[in-house]
Formats: sequence, C-alpha cells, structure tokens
Amino acid sequence: MKKIFMSCLLGLGLYAFAFAQEVKFVIMDEHEGTALMGATALILENRKGAVSDENGQLTMPALPDGKYTIRFQLIGYERKQLVINLPEDLAKMPMDVLLHEEHDHMETVTITSTRSSRTIEDIPTRVEFIAGEELDEKVNMKPGDIRVLLSESTGIQVQVTSPTSANASIRIQGLDGRYTQILKDGFPLYSGAASGLGLLQIPPLDLQQVELIKGSASTLYGGGAIAGLVNLISKRPSEKGNLDFVFNGTNAGGFDASGFYGKRNDKVGTTLFAAYNTNSPFDPSDIGLSAIPKFDRFTFNPKLFLYPSSRTDLELGVNISVEDRIGGNMDFLRGKRENPLAFFESNQSERISSQFVLNHRLEEGKRLQVKNSYNYFDRRLSTRDYDFNAVQHSTFTEVNYQLDGTQSDWVFGGNLWTEAFVEQPGGNFPIRDYTMNTLGAFAQNNTNLSEKWVLESGLRTDYVLDYGWAVLPRIALLYRANINFSSRLGGGLGYKAPTIFTEESERLQYQNIQPIDADFNTLEKSYGLNWDLNYKTSLFDDRLFFSVNHLFFYTYLNNPLFLETLGGNEFRFVNIDGYSDTKGTETNIKWDLGDFKWFMGYTYTHARINSNGVVRENPLTPRHRINSVLFYEVHDQWKIGWESYYFSEQQLSDGAVGRPYWIMGFMAEKIWDKFSVFINFENFLDARQTRFDTIFTGSIDAPTFREIYAPLDGFVINGGVKLRLK
Repeated sequence: MKKIFMSCLLGLGLYAFAFAQEVKFVIMDEHEGTALMGATALILENRKGAVSDENGQLTMPALPDGKYTIRFQLIGYERKQLVINLPEDLAKMPMDVLLHEEHDHMETVTITSTRSSRTIEDIPTRVEFIAGEELDEKVNMKPGDIRVLLSESTGIQVQVTSPTSANASIRIQGLDGRYTQILKDGFPLYSGAASGLGLLQIPPLDLQQVELIKGSASTLYGGGAIAGLVNLISKRPSEKGNLDFVFNGTNAGGFDASGFYGKRNDKVGTTLFAAYNTNSPFDPSDIGLSAIPKFDRFTFNPKLFLYPSSRTDLELGVNISVEDRIGGNMDFLRGKRENPLAFFESNQSERISSQFVLNHRLEEGKRLQVKNSYNYFDRRLSTRDYDFNAVQHSTFTEVNYQLDGTQSDWVFGGNLWTEAFVEQPGGNFPIRDYTMNTLGAFAQNNTNLSEKWVLESGLRTDYVLDYGWAVLPRIALLYRANINFSSRLGGGLGYKAPTIFTEESERLQYQNIQPIDADFNTLEKSYGLNWDLNYKTSLFDDRLFFSVNHLFFYTYLNNPLFLETLGGNEFRFVNIDGYSDTKGTETNIKWDLGDFKWFMGYTYTHARINSNGVVRENPLTPRHRINSVLFYEVHDQWKIGWESYYFSEQQLSDGAVGRPYWIMGFMAEKIWDKFSVFINFENFLDARQTRFDTIFTGSIDAPTFREIYAPLDGFVINGGVKLRLK
C-alpha cells in the first residue's frame, strides 16, 4: 500500500512538472525603450525570483498552471506589479515589462545639514529637501532668486519687508525671519545687514539641492536657527562635465541670464557660475509706486576642487555679488526728476565671501574636516532724507572630526564665529557699531538602538562675548515599524543674540532705531518640539504610489526681542517681560501615478505673543494655508505644472485683518536633447494687496507703509530657454 501511495505522489509530481512552463519577460525603460539589466522579479505566491540579464531578458522558474502575482523592481525605477494566468498568458511570452524612472528616489539622498553621512531614510532629524527635477522646475518660475523655491514648502512664508524695493525674509512656522539661518554649503553668509536682501541675491542655477530643517537647529549650527535652517548646497564638478545656460524674460520688464560650468579629472576640478539679473520698475496697480523695483545685479562664483590623494580633497571658492536696487516713485525711477520730494528707496550692495574646505580621511570610518569663510558685505540704504551706510565683516571657522561605526556615528567639533559691523556716522543719532564673537563646541551621536529604532543626540555649548553662555542639548528618535510606516520625535534648545536686523527695522529702513545695548538686552532663548508620522504605500497593483507626512510642531521663546517706541520717532529693541510661542501642524500628501504627480499640503499655525500678561496674535501669520501642485512629466520630453496656494486671514499690527486670497500658477516646458523652452504664468488670478487693500497712508511723496501680507507684483508671465551643451 505504501509503495502504491508513493508511486501516485511521484506520478502527480511528474505530471505537474511536465505541464510547468517557463515564463519569460523583457525589462525595458518606459520612455527610452532600452533594456534594463539587474531588474529583479519576485513571485509573491512562492517567493521565487530571477534577475534580468544585459539584454533585459528575465526567465522565471518553471511554473504549473495557475494565477501568479509578480513584482518587478530596479533601483531608480518605480516598482511594477503584474498578474499572469497560466497557461492562457503563455502565448504572450516573452512579455514586455516597462519600468517608469523614479526621479526623486529619496532613499539614495544623503543629507549634509545633519552633519551625518546617513541617507535621509536613516536620519532621526526631520529634513526636507528640494533637488533634481523639482529644483529644475523652480528655475523656470524665478531664475533670478530663490523666493519661489522656498515659499512653496508647507510651513514656510516669504515675508516682504519693503513694498517698493521687494526686500524679503523667510519665516518658518510663524516665527520672524531673524530666527531662520540661511547657509551656503554650511557657511553662514546671509545674516546681519544682508538678511533683508539675501533671498533676492541667490540665483538657483548653481544649486545641487536645498535642505530644510524646521524647528530648533541651534545645536547643529549655533545661534539663529531657532525656527530652522535652510542649507543651499552648490553643484560639484563631475567627470562627465556640465555646461548649462538659462535665459529668461518677463512681461514686467525683467531679464535673467545665468550660466554654469563644471568639470573634474583625477586631481583637479572646477565649477564656475555667473549671472546677470535686471528689471525695469513695474507698477501693475498704477498707484505710482513700484511693486518690482529697478535693479541690476551681477553674480560670479568660481570654485576650485583639488584631489591630491585618495584620502584628501580641498575646496576653494569665492562668491561675488554686486547690486544696485531702487524702488519708489515711478516717475522718479523713469528719470523724471522734476519733483524734488519724490519718494525713493535705494539699496546698493556689494558682497565678497570666500570658502575653504579641507576633508581628510584618516582611516576607515574616520574623517577630519577644516572649513573657513570670510564675508564682506557693504550696504547703502538711502531715502530722500536718510542714509544708512555700513560695512559688515564676518568670519566663520570650524574643525570637526567624524567617526562612522557600524552601529553608531559620532561628530565632534568646535567653531569660531566673528562679526564686526561699522556704520558711517550720519547726523547726531548714535551709530550702531558692534562686534560679536562666538566660540562654540559641539558633539553629536547617531546610534542604531535596534533594527527599528535610531537615536540622535547632541550637545552644543556657545560662549557669546558680552552675553555669556548658551548650553543647547538636543535629541531626536526615529522609529521604523516597516517599509511603510515611520515616525520621528525630536526637540532641542536654541538661542539668538540680540540684533537690530529684523523685519521691523527693515520696514523702517533702520531710521531712528537705537543701538543694541549689551547691558540692557539679553540672549533670546527657546525650546522646540517636532513629532511627525510618515506612511507610504502602493495601490492598484503598484500603479499608484501614495505617501503622507503629518507634523506637529511647537516653539517657545522666552523674553523675545521686540521693537518699542521711545516717544517721538525713536525706537529701541527690548526683551519683553513674557514670551512668544507658535504651534501647529503640517500635512503633506503625495500621489504618483505614471507621469502624473500631485502634491497637497496644509499648514495650521497659531502664533501668539504674551507681553506683561497681555496675549495677542503674532502679526502676519496666516492661521491656515493650503498648497497644491499637480505635475505631468514625460521624461526628457514635457513638463507641465499647475500650482494653487491659499492664505487665510492675517492679523496686522495696526489692528486690521488682512483678507484671505488664492495664488495660482501654470508652467510648461518642452524638452529636446540640448535645449528646452519654458513659459510660466505666475499668479494668473492677479492676487494683489493693492486690489483689495491699501499698502500705505499719507501721500505718494511721503508714504507711511502698512504691513505687506499679499503679493504686490500680481500676474507676471515669464519664459525663456535652457541650453545643455554638455
């Protein structure tokens, strides 16, 4: 009986084997039609798999009749899932499988702002980044500066501080612009007297990626990063080489021309960026004052990279920017000088900054870095009866040592930041000269507690001359439940040294503002918390990819610095007896279906000021904000995008409430091998504060400006051409 039973089983096995069939596929790039080698296929029912060869051909193990789900994937491409029925589908073999290239593959992105060599998926600190195709799209919208690039992120708002010269600062999560630190390759080049112009003087063509950390980051980079930081990462030279040009014009009288070159060999590399940006004065509301000022700006950034050995590399760079910007009375700007009382605001600035970086790998997993920069910034801000003329010198030097282990990473370092501000005397008002020297030391650790938990902890101690010590601990925790769900929780302390360079003083052109007094003013200190939840998955047999990120944030500032009236027309900065805090949520949702991508975001921000027990809303902070970006891209052929942004009511300092509004834009780009043409319809609903509210009181020759909470330039069309010669 046993022999009969075994014979039957063997017979059934031989029968199944005889009718099992090989299943064959050809894996190809969806747009190029080229074969893809190294793609993997996995049968979900039995977990058997195969890999494609150099011709893209892939043969699965012999399968008996039935229904099978097969998942195909390759790094840099979106996963694809097919269901086959045997023997019906054998006639279709070999079956073509077309994979769609993934242009924002987050798992392979290394973030430098966290001082770690880990990829973005392994960092407990919440970091957002803009790179690749997304960064290239922003160049189409505003090739001359980075305002649009930053303002389209949830929780970030670009605040106009001068309605006629368009000076602006960046607010993160409802906090004043002075609490955000803007870095270029890790160097603080855009602080102090440059803060009102920094966003306007950074063209995006030479940027490789932009990294955003929201919430306290002072432990990482010192004072000034209470709200967060923006790190602008420059392009590096490649062996293949790059030679790119962008030419852009607008119906508002603007023209932008910029070019980037990069190339390296075994021992030497170089990058060279140059740009010219100009605009005629533009007044869409016909009120006689410029919404876009008249300006001319030249930018020149050469950089040299040396690779003397496999363990050592050096970077030497210079950033040069010269700008003449003037806004105000349109007749005056057009050359009609008959009116001796015509209002104008002129900003003439010159920036020269150096960058030096030495990287040396001591041995496996051990690295030493030395970096230094010197920054010279000369600014002259003039009106009809006032002249603010000053020079700011600053230096930044840092030495850090990084130790990378299998389970734990360490970074130790120290830095010296010096700043000297010298103002030309004017009248009897006291000059605001100051020097500020900060010496700091920091340590940071990343430890894999388990497969699911990663802990990041850090401590910085800064000594600020004249203001004393600031001790800044920080901690963050990453939990990865599986490939679909993760969560980050973090918080830390921060501080900001008192300064006259704020949004309030920019609006007043620094007129009649008393100097900071180290005996009267103190460090602003804060703590902040962030908690986010992340979920991603694929739907409908991997045809639709979906991800959602939800963030809770809170920041508390003790005795913050505010401008108060001394009587008459004089002002001074005072650390109020109280606090300010901001809390809220951000929600980001992404849908990805073939060539279509849809980003949706919502920000809720509640910002308050408590001064002497009296609580009021922090002005110029919309409680609700919605952003939506629908994008269609056929790789190397077309890019088409439609953007929508909603801003709710905003409380103003004069007691009024700003009206809510929508901004919409449409962009299209046609791409060929060596060049592309683009057109952008920015704010085509023509949302302007001058359409539904006033921007000044008094006369046009002596205006008193109100706060700006909505765009002033309105509907602007720009278009141009990109050349890719290498």
